[in-house]
Amino acid sequence: MSGFPQAVLFCCDHNSVRSPMAEGMMKSLYGTRAYVQSAGVKGEREIDGFSVAVCREIGVALDAHRVRSFDQMEALGDDLGGFDLIVALSPASQHRAQALAEEHALSVEYWPILDPTGLGEDREAKLAAYRETRDQIRERMVSRFGEPGA
Repeated sequence: MSGFPQAVLFCCDHNSVRSPMAEGMMKSLYGTRAYVQSAGVKGEREIDGFSVAVCREIGVALDAHRVRSFDQMEALGDDLGGFDLIVALSPASQHRAQALAEEHALSVEYWPILDPTGLGEDREAKLAAYRETRDQIRERMVSRFGEPGA
């Protein structure tokens, strides 16, 4: 799929680190040009505090994000077939996205983004890893969707 999608679903393993960052940045950078959501293969965690902190540094608020899984979205009545692009940020979510793509006419892209959880020995080192993840997502996003405001 080329061009700018109408509805994008970002996904990762738990919807607590990478996919909420991507959802928040997409909304911040591109406004209402696309409907944007995020999900995880699993949804048993809360939003990661380091993700919230590094996104706050660039003016993206994740404090109100509620973690959800693909299954929880479907149970709440979300039509996962209504997305025209799913961006998978982890191998497990890519697998789940491909299964959805076979059920519905969806495009799936895999962006191999660093999982910062478990990296870094102290707070500053952990923040540096999360910043690297945030910046990787932003670079891929701008490369794929164009400069914001363009």
